[in-house]
Formats: sequence, structure tokens, C-alpha cells
Amino acid sequence: MEEQKPEELGGQPCPMCGKNTMTLREQERDVPYFGVVFLFSMSCSNCKYFKSDVEPAERHEPSRFTLQIECEDDMKIRIVKSGEATIKIPRMISVDPGPVSNGYISNVEGVLTRIKGAIESARDSEEDEAAKKKAKTYLKKLTKVMWGQEPLTLIIEDPSGNSAIISDKAKKQKL
Repeated sequence: MEEQKPEELGGQPCPMCGKNTMTLREQERDVPYFGVVFLFSMSCSNCKYFKSDVEPAERHEPSRFTLQIECEDDMKIRIVKSGEATIKIPRMISVDPGPVSNGYISNVEGVLTRIKGAIESARDSEEDEAAKKKAKTYLKKLTKVMWGQEPLTLIIEDPSGNSAIISDKAKKQKL
């Protein structure tokens, strides 16, 4: 399938600031080994509000994907994450879906980079020194994982079934 250009609709009212500066985008994309998905996004040029999601053209059953990250090459493994999915790294962090949860297509490195950003943000706003130290330890571990120096388990649970880790290394189970 040839990748199509996104359809855009500009000048829409923003749900956050109320100005007609929202652009809506929709694009159909064929993701190898997953199928056709629809990418949706909305972004406001005024207040910078942004929301995105991914929906497959076909329905999937609720699922849990588990990936053991073992080397630097694993950073390239493709990930499809819906706005309803929870990302878990056992004994470190769980990123639960919520009203501002975005769906996206990325790779393991991109997901770990997003998690690093969330931990850095929490660390910077934390007053408790023990919590800051714990965050620094997690950040060091994630850096080592991204350099292929340490293993890590990544889990994606999605009640909508619209997420996937696209690799023979990933284990898929019913949720």
C-alpha cells in the first residue's frame, strides 16, 4: 500500500483555548505485520494543545505484549501504541492511559525516550531527596538499556487490542 498524505482540516475550534486555530489530521497507513491503521491527530497553533491516536482498520482482541530488550538492535523494534494502552516496565514505572494519553507508532528507543522524559519531569518537580535519587537510578538504567548494556522487560497492555510490539521476540497473550 502506498503511503497517502494526511487529510487536514484547519481553522477548527480548539477544545482548550476556544480559538479557531485547531488543525485536524487523518492518515491511513499500512504497518508491516500489523495491518492498516488510521492515524488521527489534532494540534492547536495558539495554545499548543496536541492529541493523537492510532486505530487499526480491523478489530483485534485485548492483548498484552511482552518484550525482553537485550541489545542495542532491539531499539529498532516497531511499536504501535493506542491511546488506551498501558506501558509497563516492571519494578520501575507504569504509564497508564488517561484523557491526555496519545496513540503513536514508534520504536523501542522512542518509547524509552518518552519514559525517560516522564521520569526526568517527575525528578525535577520532586522535593523528596530519596525520590530524586530513585529517579536518577532509573534514568541511568534506561540509558544503559538503550546502549545495549543491560536487559529490560517492556510490557504493553491494551484492552482495545489496538497496540502491538512487532517482533518475533515479543510474546503476545490475551489480556
